[in-house]
Order: sequence, then C-alpha cells, then structure tokens
Amino acid sequence: MSTESRRWLSVLLLALLPVGVLCAPEPSGQADDAYAEARRRMVEEQLASRDITDKRVLEAMRRVPRHLFVPAPLRPQAYADYPLPIGEGQTISQPYIVALMTQVLELEGGEKVLEVGTGSGYQAAVLAELGARVFSIEINPVLASAASRTLDELGCENVRVKAGDGFFGWPQEAPFDAVIVTAAPEKLPPRLFEQLKEGGRLVIPLGRESFLQVLTLFTKKNGKPVSREILDVRFVPMTGEIRKE
Repeated sequence: MSTESRRWLSVLLLALLPVGVLCAPEPSGQADDAYAEARRRMVEEQLASRDITDKRVLEAMRRVPRHLFVPAPLRPQAYADYPLPIGEGQTISQPYIVALMTQVLELEGGEKVLEVGTGSGYQAAVLAELGARVFSIEINPVLASAASRTLDELGCENVRVKAGDGFFGWPQEAPFDAVIVTAAPEKLPPRLFEQLKEGGRLVIPLGRESFLQVLTLFTKKNGKPVSREILDVRFVPMTGEIRKE
C-alpha cells in the first residue's frame, strides 16, 4: 500500500470512530467520579438550561474532562460558569461560550476544522469528541506545548497542534469545513476566510480589545461572507500579524 493510500485509510478510520471514545477517558477513581458529577451539573445548569440544544454538543461537554485543562490549583473551579486563567496571560473560556461556539458550527462528524488559539486545548478536545479532525494553532509556544501534551495524554489522536501565528491559518491543510477563532481581532482575517470551504462556517469574536466584542458567525456563500451576530462576548485580543493590518 502506498504512503498516500495509508494516509487516506487512516483518515477514513478516524472519521468512522464513534463519538465518545476520542478524547474522554472513563472515570477511574473517586476524584474522577466527583468531576463527572460536576460535568453533569455543568451541562444541565449552564448549557441545557440556556440555548444549547445540540445533543451531541451536550454529550461532548459532559464527557471531556475540563479540569485537566486548567492549572491544578484551579481544578475545583473548572466547571464553574466563568473563564479561568491558564497562564501566559490567557484564559480558558467559560463552558457556555465553548458550547455555543461549537454548536453554531453544526458539526456532524468527520469534518476538518481549523482552530486559531489553542489555549489550554479544551476547545480542540470538545471538537475532537464530536468526531472532527482538528488543526489547532497557538501563537504562544509555551501554551502550544502544554496543550499538545494534555491532548496526547488523553489520547486525542485526531488533533494536531502547532505553534505559530493563526492570522495565516494552516494553508497546507486547507480547505476547512469550519474555522473557530478563540481570540478577538477587530475584523475578519482574510486568509482564514479564504481557507474555508464553500458553504463552510467560521465563528469568531470581533471588536476592539478595550470593548465588548461581538461573537459573529460567517458562512461562505458563493465565495462571499454572510454574517450573523450572535452575542456580546469578552475575549483576549488576537496578537501577531493581525496587529499590523
């Protein structure tokens, strides 16, 4: 079998993996059981009671161990309804925002997703739990390394992380079925939209650093962006090349 044939076979097998065995190990002790209960309450009280209705998203959020993506001293707060610091001046978004951004992508499994802003790796793990093949870029090499290590330890084989400037996207892997950006530029980075497939969806917070931003969904129709504003949010600013634009 040729190298190219083996590559496509591995992609096919990955796409056929059932959701629920990708990035979420089963509880193995009393502490894990307590965190599982915290995840159950998070899903019921913070997500399902609001406007998160996608059952696959709710199940992924119930399974992925969020506490493993935050610093050890903050793990008791991992399932609370607010963001948490993860070091290097960055944060992990509150569970509701992670679920909402995931839901608007309308993933069915097997999609190729670009994530800009790996952070802790939690959003990538949720996307992977939905069966997506995730290509995640993090501008901070310390965070990129830590996230990659956590994802590897959880067995998230369908996530690739690299350190780099997400402004440029990942052209070698384009086009993507969906793009998710977890840091806020003032306007849509054109190269990210260019790397989106026709009919694909891109979700991104837009706005100035000193103000609330607007979480915005773009759909690519006839090569043009069609936008829909979702809600006001607060994200860390996107850094790197975007500051020169």
